[in-house]
Order: sequence, then C-alpha cells, then structure tokens
Amino acid sequence: MQAPNTSVTSLATPAPAAIEIISLTKRYAQGKPAVDSINLRIASGSYCCLLGPSGCGKSTTLRMIAGHESVTSGDILLENRNITDLPAAERGTAMMFQSFALFPHLSALDNVAFSLKMKGVDKAKRQAAAKDLLERVAMGHLAERKPAELSGGQQQRVALARALITQPRVLLLDEPLSALDPFLRIQMRAELRRWQKELGLTFIHVTHSQEEAMALADTMVVMNHGLIEQVGPPHEVYNRPNSEFVARFMGGHNVIDTPAGKIGVRTDHMLVTPAAEAAADGPHNMPAVVTDVEYQGTYVLLGLQKPGKAQTASSTAEFSVMVSEAQFGARPYQVGEPVQLSWAPTAAHSLTTLTKAMAASPAAAMA
Repeated sequence: MQAPNTSVTSLATPAPAAIEIISLTKRYAQGKPAVDSINLRIASGSYCCLLGPSGCGKSTTLRMIAGHESVTSGDILLENRNITDLPAAERGTAMMFQSFALFPHLSALDNVAFSLKMKGVDKAKRQAAAKDLLERVAMGHLAERKPAELSGGQQQRVALARALITQPRVLLLDEPLSALDPFLRIQMRAELRRWQKELGLTFIHVTHSQEEAMALADTMVVMNHGLIEQVGPPHEVYNRPNSEFVARFMGGHNVIDTPAGKIGVRTDHMLVTPAAEAAADGPHNMPAVVTDVEYQGTYVLLGLQKPGKAQTASSTAEFSVMVSEAQFGARPYQVGEPVQLSWAPTAAHSLTTLTKAMAASPAAAMA
C-alpha cells in the first residue's frame, strides 16, 4: 500500500501566528469600550504597526498583549498558547516603553542585566549576556555610562537590549520614537527595521505617525474608537483606504461626495484646470475655488473649496491637489481663483462607513 501523502495537509495548515487576538474587549467603568471586540492575526516574524489617533485603543491593545492591562473579555494567543490571564513575565513578550524607563542610577550594562538579576542569574552570566546584547546594538563601548550620559538614540538602544535579554517571542513597542528629534527619529526607525529583520522577531509597534508606520510596517492596523478600520500592507492601506476615516487619517486623499456615494482620490491623482479652460461638468470633475497655495519644494499643494462656501480665518480646505513645481511655475494659481478639479475613473475608489459588525468579523482584520 502506498504511504499517505501528508504534504498537502501540511501545506493547507497555516503556520501559527505570533499573536492572535479573538474578540478582545477592554471596558472601563464608564463610557464606550476602549477596545471593542476586535479580531487580529499577526504573522510570525513580521513588523506590525498599530496606528490611529489618540484614544483609538491602540495603546490599550498593546498593554493587554503585554499583560499590563487586564482583559474584559476575549482571548490573546501567542503561537497558539492562550496567554490572556498569564502574568506579564510569563507571556513570552517584552515591552519597550516610550520613555525607555531606564534606571538612572544604573549603568547601561546593569540596566540591560537587571531582569536577569531579578531571576537569580549569577553576576558573571548576566553581565556576559548584557555585554553581548550591547555589542549587537553598537553600545558595547558605552556599557559603563549611566542614562543621563547618553543621547536619546543611545538610550533607545539600551532599552532595546534590555527588552531583548529575556529572549521574547514578541517585542512590543509603545511609541518608542516620539521623544526623539525629527532627524534622529528617521535614523532610529531605520535601525528598528534592521534589528527586526536581523533578529527575526515579531515587532508590534504603536504609533500615531502615518509616515512612521508606512516606513516600518509589513502590516498596518488602523484603529478608531476601539475598532479596527483596516488591516493590510502600507501600500494597500494608503492607496485603497476602505473607509472615509482611513482616507482622511492617512492623508493624501480627497473625500468626494458623488451621487453613487463617497469616493477617495489621491491628491496627486487629481488635475486642476483654470475655469476658463474647463470642460463641461461631468461625473469625474467639479468646480472649485483656490483657498491656499503652499510651496513644498518639489511640489505646490493647492487647497480648494466648493464655490460659494464662506471663508473664515479658521476654515480649512475641503480638497487638496499636488501640482509639480514645474507645472505651477508654468501656470501659477492664485487664492480666490476659480478652477475645475477632475480625476480619472480608475483613480477613484468607493469608501464605506465602518460598522461594529464589520470590525468584529475575523476576515476583516486578519494580517
């Protein structure tokens, strides 16, 4: 008898996710849930960014994964092991905080070795492990310095080494770049991405910065009011936001009302034409008035509103169009000038309004 073919079965069985969240809810004493029955699957060895405005539930979700926040209902699985009720130290995760939370009276070496000291590891072994990790993050030569004697980027490297010394399966990062200056932030996010690839770990990174998430993530999870609005690779989320909220939050899109419903069109995929040269009104164009002209170096950003809409000092543009510096130089636009906006049918995609039922669907939030 021929041996059964097991290869098909193994191919059909998905590898365990690093983290799987099932109907996860966090409810405080009053008000709406901070996290409202979300489902999410994060692939092993991937870089996942939880993204959204303040109060959207992203940090609460991260703290529940870490074990620093209790779960009202639902489950958290790490590699198919239910960790929902385990203490933080027994989960197989490590947390890197926004403030880095380094002990000011300890050297970089002792900061990194501290968790092993608390576990009773002897001094020689824990210091050897700490030295090895500091070397890996290019901080070995500063091992004896205290946090106050280190720059922000150096402190971040020490915090990363301290998180890694426990050999976590998943590293959790709570806005780790927000305290850094813009130049260092760009440098350090490149290092985070490199470390994640070299270590082969799963990183879950909370941020409110769209640019940061797009630069780092394999998978972006956009949250709003405790719900997951969209999950996907950065290119997909940016180019095809599936809701009005995601289109507006990610930026770079215009939300336009049409008889068939709301559509999203990227600002660099829209055309602007002087009103005197405009084509007849149609389903893919509309009249507008220039309200703002902002020079951005390689391009000029035009702000526009529908004709007849009253302007106030605090009003903002309804629509935006990116015009190349060369195009604007050849045909400048002035504030108050009537124009026509147009777009190709293929540049527009429909936008939906997220409902709780949609957000609760596991198929809608699997990475």
